[in-house]
Amino acid sequence: MDIIASSKPLLAVLAALTGSILVALSGKKPNVRESWSAIAAVTMFGIIASMIPDVAPAPLGQGKTLVCQIFKVLPGLSVTFRADAFSMIFAVAASFLWIIAVFYSAGYMRGLHEHAQTRFNTCFALALFGAAGVAFADNLFTMYLFYEIVSVCTYPLVAHHQDEEGYEGGKKYILYLTTTAKGLVLPAMILIYVMTGTLDFAHDIHQGVFGAGANGTLVTILYVCCLLGFAKNGVMPFHNWLPSAMVAPTPVSALLHAVAVVKVGVFCTTRVMLYVFGVDTMQALNLGVPTAYFVSFTILTASVIALSKDNLKARLAYSTVSQLSYIILGVSLLTIDGIQGGLVHIANHAFSKITLFFCAGAIYVATHKKSISEMSGLGRTMPFTFAAFAIASLSMIGAPPVAGFVTKWKLLVGAMEMPAHSMGILLILLASTLLNVAYFAPVTYRAFFGRRPAGEAYEGIKEAPLSMVIPIMIAAVISVVIGIYPDFFMTFVKAVTG
Repeated sequence: MDIIASSKPLLAVLAALTGSILVALSGKKPNVRESWSAIAAVTMFGIIASMIPDVAPAPLGQGKTLVCQIFKVLPGLSVTFRADAFSMIFAVAASFLWIIAVFYSAGYMRGLHEHAQTRFNTCFALALFGAAGVAFADNLFTMYLFYEIVSVCTYPLVAHHQDEEGYEGGKKYILYLTTTAKGLVLPAMILIYVMTGTLDFAHDIHQGVFGAGANGTLVTILYVCCLLGFAKNGVMPFHNWLPSAMVAPTPVSALLHAVAVVKVGVFCTTRVMLYVFGVDTMQALNLGVPTAYFVSFTILTASVIALSKDNLKARLAYSTVSQLSYIILGVSLLTIDGIQGGLVHIANHAFSKITLFFCAGAIYVATHKKSISEMSGLGRTMPFTFAAFAIASLSMIGAPPVAGFVTKWKLLVGAMEMPAHSMGILLILLASTLLNVAYFAPVTYRAFFGRRPAGEAYEGIKEAPLSMVIPIMIAAVISVVIGIYPDFFMTFVKAVTG
């Protein structure tokens, strides 16, 4: 592996930070403020895209790792950024989705005449600043630092409405995420440094950072602390912050559930699993199979809870709790196809889930309806919105030709590659897929084929503003494109697994 010094990872992170500052300074000029958001998003994506020829493996690129050290704290402890194949999976998806989220947010916030739009846009950019820092972290210390930045910067977004419900959701959000990180990850990080003398990530997924003589019981405890401590990953029982955060405006929900927050959680979890503990150590200590069954409980339980929710955003929230654990499940299988299925779901889920939340927001702006039971017949009035919802739902279910099919296929193949327990994992994947159908299909069916409520006229209802509908359609189309042509993200995923 060629490692070269480059300032590009740092520049990508600073693009979002600079954008947040310029947005805050332009608060009295809405058009200028939102222009700065768009420019920052495009700039960040452009810098990240410029790294593809260097980082991507052949034939797409040169397979290099770009490193930029900011400063050293102690030997083996520094703030350093690195762009490798693993980081690019998250960084490319998040930076592109920020662009379309900027335009969608403008339409949503202006359409509902929301207050504190400057604070909203500033914190939105800061959240992407934190997410980019996590994506390009070269070590556990840097990753933890930016993980906490994401938590702090997204609190004002969750509590945006500044009412009792908003403050309660914000309090639960910050309490869960900071308590678990400080109570579990921070002590684990200190012990890892004491044991190994470094917090740097390994350069492949097999070796890990622990030597052959490491105490197996202690390593197992550290592993559990990291698995549960990165609570943004939504694993039960530390998942309740996620549905509680639904009190936030829909663009925030999309940010939380598709791009910055939850993806930061599963990215940190899987980065630590593969680059701190490593496949060899996990196999030696038999950590993979218990992890797979542990997160399978989240997959199935969250899906059952989603079935009971009539509020559309609440149903999508529990769907997110379930879907995030597919990523951890895939990695915990410790097979090549399983790991690939889990990692590619970081991008596949991002595009599909942001589509679903964008649709929920468009429905609310156009109709002020939140409950699925109130949406009968709306698909005939808002065909573009509900068509996009149907496409993204198919992705969540895992139906071809949408992106989620690639995930499910890889997970199924990865489960069959396991020397044992393959039947149990296969049954879990089958059951979860049936549950996906059970809670997504009725929404689309009711919208297009349901009978309109008696006495309720839909004549005045039309699609949300184009600034919302166009981002929805772009995200939905990309979900189909990366389902039919998955090679772009799979190139980086295959480089990770070697």
